[in-house]
Amino acid sequence: MHLLVTGATGFVGNALISTLASEKKHVVRACVRRADAVLPTNVEAVMMADLSVETDWHEALGHIDAVVHTAARVHVMDETSSDPLSEFRRVNVAGTLNLARQAAAAGVRRFIFVSSIKVNGERTTPGRPYTADDVPQPQDPYGVSKHEAEQGLLSLAQETGIEVVIIRPVLVYGPGVKANFQSMMRWLDKGVPLPLGGINTNRRSMVALDNLVDLIVTCLEHPDAMNQVFLVSDGEDLSTTGLLQRTAKALQKPARLLPVPAWILSTVARMLGKENVAQRLCGSLQVDIGKTSSLLGWRPPVKMDAALRATAKAFQAKQEQR
Repeated sequence: MHLLVTGATGFVGNALISTLASEKKHVVRACVRRADAVLPTNVEAVMMADLSVETDWHEALGHIDAVVHTAARVHVMDETSSDPLSEFRRVNVAGTLNLARQAAAAGVRRFIFVSSIKVNGERTTPGRPYTADDVPQPQDPYGVSKHEAEQGLLSLAQETGIEVVIIRPVLVYGPGVKANFQSMMRWLDKGVPLPLGGINTNRRSMVALDNLVDLIVTCLEHPDAMNQVFLVSDGEDLSTTGLLQRTAKALQKPARLLPVPAWILSTVARMLGKENVAQRLCGSLQVDIGKTSSLLGWRPPVKMDAALRATAKAFQAKQEQR
């Protein structure tokens, strides 16, 4: 197959093209925004300035069989736009549907869209995970934009016959991970005491980068993936305390966790206007990957502890270079 991958220098996109390039099974073309982007030698680069409704994808889509769309305006913690939803829609909805329409017109057979679990919502009750067929309940502008893009893509599939596959990952971690996961590793690596040893009744799903990439590759050709929505995780859910303990073990460092009750942390966070932070630390967000497994015959190939060790090793190697 001839493949086009957008967001090729991003966390997921870069791992995907590296895997595809090493397998040498497909011909890979990668969309990049900078001429100095570093790609595997057997991956063709095509410069694309922006992801918008005006973007002309003609050059990138020539002779392409399938598109994997990982590029997006991502969820940001410190939003600066006065109208975040409009900005997310401009890129994640209008930009995505413009690409998909041009792909359909160019004869592309399959369009894989990397969406987000935020389409389902922000939290679950322990033991009652989200499923792929739940009614979406996005809560923030990012989740709303991803949901609207999904709806537009499925409508386009009906209109044009292009095969759409939607994948909603939970928190993705792996070598090179940044943001909150990187901060957590930094604290654990330094041995900083954390008041998070009492958050042991919640459950959160995560997905190793290698497992997400493996599912994307599976969906490139699997006939039963057509026009379906899939959730993806490692198949193992942890409490916040459990995650910290397992990550500390991967770092070969002691987990210095103070057993402060979760309700105290939530109360303090609300008083400080940090309720969202408390939700991420104390709340649950579980997914059921039963549909993914039964329909595709897919199982996460990498176990969580092995993925955490690889993530920790890459983090510590980078720390040593500084």
